[in-house]
Amino acid sequence: MPSVCDPSLIHVAMTLDSEYLRGTIAAVHSVLRHSSCPESVFFHFVAAEFDPAMSPRALAKVVRSTFPSLRFKVHVFREEAVISLISGSVRQALENPLNYARNYLGSLLDPCVSRVIYLDSDLVLVDDVRKLWETELSESHVIGAPEYCHANFTCYFTKAFWSDSVLSRTFGSRRPCYFNTGVMVMDLVKWRRGNYTEVLENWMEIQKRKRIYELGSLPPFLLVFAGNVGAIDHRWNQHGLGGDNVRGSCRSLHPGPVSLLHWSGKGKPWVRLDSKKPCPIDRLWQPYDLYKPINIG
Repeated sequence: MPSVCDPSLIHVAMTLDSEYLRGTIAAVHSVLRHSSCPESVFFHFVAAEFDPAMSPRALAKVVRSTFPSLRFKVHVFREEAVISLISGSVRQALENPLNYARNYLGSLLDPCVSRVIYLDSDLVLVDDVRKLWETELSESHVIGAPEYCHANFTCYFTKAFWSDSVLSRTFGSRRPCYFNTGVMVMDLVKWRRGNYTEVLENWMEIQKRKRIYELGSLPPFLLVFAGNVGAIDHRWNQHGLGGDNVRGSCRSLHPGPVSLLHWSGKGKPWVRLDSKKPCPIDRLWQPYDLYKPINIG
């Protein structure tokens, strides 16, 4: 088995917790099923040090029992690193410290890992992950993601932000576009060199003082990177399938080709399927559902 430093590996990072474990298992299954070389994919799972339901070791046991040959490593995320910086959001789930683990991948992952694909736990791939891995980023781009420049960008920040003459100049000459942080290709060499974890933390500190946004871990990424993102084809993040952040209403696919389905928003497919009230789109997630609780004692 190659070490984590093997240059031929494709590195994928995801969070791992008891609430979204079923979604993570489905996402991993989808990556493996559609990969041209599954044995080349190395998963980095970031687990909270103190999950109220399952320890990192127990979570790893579930992953290993489901995928006996999977190449993976569990990285323990010490929540005190970020918990004092988190402010209230429109949905309580968005306040989970583990949502901010993506901010710390540069230090959590082994120094030899120079690039990683970050994936949320509420999605499935229907295409070869290698295609996403081989996305080229220019010298000026630290991350790559599908951009949505027709979205109303102003709605992601409060009136207090836009009325502040200093803060509102943040984007300068950049043309900021919305992007979803649930699917990103990250150049960790540039990330570490630019101390972007600290840059994100600085914005979170401003948020604690001035309340400049309402949506959890997304706005700091927009503040730092919007307008300077390596654009990836929209097919790699058909997001919003979980509806909005309050009601979680049913939605349908956008027109065009699809490589990744993402149930961002309140509605999660496993919850709606279990309640016998699925949305039509949830049937596309169901074939990847492998999760079966095991005895973790």
